[in-house]
Amino acid sequence: MTTTDIVDVRRAQDRSATKISWLDSKHSFSFGGNYDPNNTHHGLLLVNNDDVVKPGKGFDTHPHRDMEIVTWVLRGSLVHQDSTGHSGVIYPGLAQRMSAGRGILHSEKNDSWTLTGDSTHADPVHFVQMWVVPDEAGITPGYQQLEIDDEALRGTLVTIASGMPEHADDAAITISNKYAALRGARLEPGDTVELPQAPYLHLFVPRGEVVLEGAGPLHEGDAVRFTASGGQRITATEPSEILVWEMHASLSAA
Repeated sequence: MTTTDIVDVRRAQDRSATKISWLDSKHSFSFGGNYDPNNTHHGLLLVNNDDVVKPGKGFDTHPHRDMEIVTWVLRGSLVHQDSTGHSGVIYPGLAQRMSAGRGILHSEKNDSWTLTGDSTHADPVHFVQMWVVPDEAGITPGYQQLEIDDEALRGTLVTIASGMPEHADDAAITISNKYAALRGARLEPGDTVELPQAPYLHLFVPRGEVVLEGAGPLHEGDAVRFTASGGQRITATEPSEILVWEMHASLSAA
């Protein structure tokens, strides 16, 4: 564990981006052709992509390997299909994890028009996709999803995904890394939550605006990387959603 206390605020406008006709994607870390050797990960988190996909479009079938991929939808719905035979529709409040393991193919599409049969309900889908490394390479690919009740998410941090033994009974879904957990909350103005203590934390504000104790306002798309820190309070100033990765190892030590 490092002993240097660091609170590193990363602003939304400083993220790299991929923008094409059907996709608006903002990258908190190096991704695809947007490579920065000084911005490859924080703790065990390698990818934090903030994506908006137009109706009828999406990511065609493509491969992944040795990665735990967690998807959290903020608005709209996303259709998942993979080579292990799993398929599902991911929507707000549904926790979803795909373990790529020794190799998997999958696609992700905004099929809102197809699902409703009504072009008036063809809406963009907005989601955050996050990748962490697994404990062990070459595991069997897998898929898991579970709905989290909206009331449970309101005003408190809920464990969305975790591989940590202490969360065995309260995590909605599991990931194959015993040093990492993802928490989430939906906050109304005035709601306050406290960050966990950990060697590495990653806070992301995908919706709304909050104030971080000791650092000031955080706007939609802002992120904070904490090292050897935690315990700060977050207070919403408008309806907001936050995602917090708690990590007890770094990529180099995993």
